[in-house]
This record gives sequence, C-alpha cells and structure tokens, in this order.
Amino acid sequence: MQTMTTGAQRNPGIDLLRGLSIILVVIHHLALRIPLMHTGLSAVFPAFLLKALTWDGAKGVKIFFVISGFLITDHTLRRWGSLGRVNIFAFSGRRACRILPCLLVLLGVLTALNLTGAPDFLFHHEGQTLPGAIFAALFMHLNLYEARTNYLPANWDVLWSLSVEELFYLAFPILCLLSGRFPKLIGSRLLVCVFVLLALSLPFAEWQIRDASDIWQDEAYGPGISAIAMGVCTALLAHRMSPFTLTRLTPWLGWGGAFGVGLYLLDSHILWQTLNYGAPLYFTLSCAALLLAFYNGWGKATASRFLAWPRQWGRLSYEIYLSHMFVVMPMAHLFKHTGENWRFGWVWFLPTLGLSFYLGALVDRFLSRPADRWLLEKSGLRHPQPSGTSSGRIAEI
Repeated sequence: MQTMTTGAQRNPGIDLLRGLSIILVVIHHLALRIPLMHTGLSAVFPAFLLKALTWDGAKGVKIFFVISGFLITDHTLRRWGSLGRVNIFAFSGRRACRILPCLLVLLGVLTALNLTGAPDFLFHHEGQTLPGAIFAALFMHLNLYEARTNYLPANWDVLWSLSVEELFYLAFPILCLLSGRFPKLIGSRLLVCVFVLLALSLPFAEWQIRDASDIWQDEAYGPGISAIAMGVCTALLAHRMSPFTLTRLTPWLGWGGAFGVGLYLLDSHILWQTLNYGAPLYFTLSCAALLLAFYNGWGKATASRFLAWPRQWGRLSYEIYLSHMFVVMPMAHLFKHTGENWRFGWVWFLPTLGLSFYLGALVDRFLSRPADRWLLEKSGLRHPQPSGTSSGRIAEI
C-alpha cells in the first residue's frame, strides 16, 4: 500500500472544496428566506446562476459526505495501516471527542431557547416535542423524525446530516473489524466490494425515494451513505495507486472533476435529462476525481496563495454548519422589519457570510478545539499521531 506524501490532512485543495460547500449551504439557507431571483441581482446575472446559488446547499452537503468519507478513511489507514486493524474504541472515541462537544452545547442552547419561548425555536407541528427532538438528534434519526413530523425549527433542522454521517461511522469500524476476521487478502477484497457497491448504489437509492416526501428525498439515509462510501473508495484508491500513476493522472482528474462538480452545481437539470438517476453518481464521481487530484497536490499553489479565506471556511466547516442559523434567522428577520427592499436584498448575504464565519471561528476557538484537545488527552487518544500527518485534527461535518 502506497502512502502519498501530500496527504489529505490540512490539504489546501480539500479545505477549499469543503469551504465552497459550507458557503453554498449558508447562501442556500438565507436564499430560502430572501430569494436571490427577487433581488436586484436578477438584472445582472442569469436566472440559472441565481437559482443554482439558491438551491446548491443540498449539493454542498453531498460534497461534505464524500469529503468526510475520504478523510476518515485516509486517517484510519495512516493510523492503523489497514482498515482491518482499526481499533474500534479509539476510532469511536476520537469521533466522539470531535463531534459531541459542539453538538451537546448546541442542544443545550436550543433546549433553553425552546423552554423560554423564543419564536424561532418552538415546535409547531403535531408530534414534535422537545424530548423527541433531543432523542432523535442524539441517536442518529433526526432525519426520520422530520420525515414523520415535518421540518423542525431551522437551528434543529441542520442536524439531520449528522444522523446520516454518524450512522455510517457507527457501522464503519464494525465492517472493518469483521473484514479482519477473514484471511487478509479475502477480507480486504470483501470490504472494498462492500464500499464500492454502496458507492455505486446511489442511482438506486435516489430512485427508491422518488415518490417519498420532499423531506425524505433531501434527508434519506441511502443517498448520503452512498456519497460517504464514495469518499471511502476514493481514499482506498489513493493509498493503493502507485505515485507514478497518480501523478500522471492528476491533471486529468483535477480538470475533469472540477468540470463535473461545476456543471452539476451550475445546472444539474442538464445532467438529469441526460443521465437520469445516474446524475448524482456522476456528481460524486466528479468529487472523487477532484479529491484524488487535490490529494496529490493539484492546485495547491493557487489555493495556498489566493484563496485563504475560503480555505478557512473549510477548516471551520463543522462549527459554521452547526452555528450559522443563529446568524441566518436574525438577518432574515431584520430584512423583513427594515422594509424588505428587494432591490438590495442581495446585500444581506454579505454580512450573513461574514458573521457566520466569525461565529464559527469563535466556536472553534473557545469550545470545539479546547474540548477536543482536553477530551483526547484525558482519554489517552491524543497520541500517537498517524504516520505522515501533522498534529492537527481532522474536521468534518
């Protein structure tokens, strides 16, 4: 197994892609409340671009899933050498140290605001209760809870993606350990087959929910898990390819992946007309190609020199994702209470993006990073570091 020297951790290209994704999510959530097509931008930019910016948040989450699968697998391979040798307790402990501090604090804040009667934090649909929402968020089925009861308040709703991701990473080390029970070659091949089948099942997963509610079409387990599995397969391929082969393919992977991701983000309707349910698979394959190129250093100089702020978004993506609705909702209310000047409605996106970034940075500095470090040290999971990586932590949504 080959380990590339560039690596995935703190990779400028991967941070940039993750930054683009979280920016799309923030724009999407504000654009649902201040539609860009109704602002003065409609006289300057084509309608398809404004529609894409409005609705690309869900696609941004799918990019997150692919990146998350890639980073976790790369980290596991560097730490334990092979997936079959993963330590399930160390793996799960590190995931808990990374995810739980922000999640538990967020649930505490949401609970307090709900109990005090804050309007944006009250439940309005039949069957929704505070204990039910907390239980669903902690036990990986908030997406199912919303599908049964309707959308939760906006600050709760963002937690649906964690339900998909955490379910996968509950199963991930178990599958890896089971593969280790077989002879090495057989177990490794069986595990690869499982992840490849999951990754390629995306068209079937999308087709299966075609008649489901809008909520379940957005939040179902199947498509999300398929996207994460694509990231897993990409990392396995990166570690198995020879450096010579990957280096020769890198420009093709980079430009091809960038074209595919860009086309799907700008006008996925064209791909759906052509590929039908294969369009989302084309998108995740394009993400995979782009990740392989970034992994081998493609675009590193450009990303490092000229795109520092979007890369910072990528590094803070988890914190921004969990906290940005505390900025989006007040901004939407302010827009309404100041007269709803639609001509300049687009202006509200600028402070929303800026404040969302700095709120995420504050959460990272004063909560996420200190809690992660303290928990890792107290649990004895901080050392040793994976070979070939820095001491920095891996961050994913």
